[in-house]
Amino acid sequence: MTRRRAVRLAAAALALAGVLASTAACSDDEDVPASPAPIAGGASALPGPAPAGLALRPAPSGAPGAPAVTGTLTDGSTLALADLWAARPVVLVFFSSWCGPCEQRQDALSELARTHRDAVAFVGVVTEDTPEDVQRYLRAHRVEYPVVVDDDGAIWQSYAVREPPAVVLVAKGGALLRGWPGGVDAAALDAQLRELVLA
Repeated sequence: MTRRRAVRLAAAALALAGVLASTAACSDDEDVPASPAPIAGGASALPGPAPAGLALRPAPSGAPGAPAVTGTLTDGSTLALADLWAARPVVLVFFSSWCGPCEQRQDALSELARTHRDAVAFVGVVTEDTPEDVQRYLRAHRVEYPVVVDDDGAIWQSYAVREPPAVVLVAKGGALLRGWPGGVDAAALDAQLRELVLA
């Protein structure tokens, strides 16, 4: 065998080995299960820092303080509401996945939360529900904000919420501005945000 032929055979063998390794890598990738999607409503949905120079209206003097509760998000992490309203206003959306009026309004509320993402923190508070049904609801309605699971209803009671839906608006600093037993549609809530908190 000539040296030139030996070099060609070696090069061909290397090229074949590369093709086989590449094919094996591709098939291995197909066998690897995809990473599970993050749990909707968990810590990954928390807002980042408030933008510098965020212009907000001052809370009216004499407004009562909102209950500064701490709860557990859908992924098991802890959220203190006071940590959120230290930087920006907070909208609390009390809901359950089985609540018809909640479902009818949720898509528009989700869109409103995206519109005001930097200036206002939305937080869902769910009770009397299963984790599976909550996840289905959050994904179906593109809820991209954090959701507190209030299994014993203590947070609902602290805000005097008897049944879903309900919405509460808290100013930056924790003043309780407005509540809507029975919920509120997104257009009316948007108008109230612009009137009460957004300068």
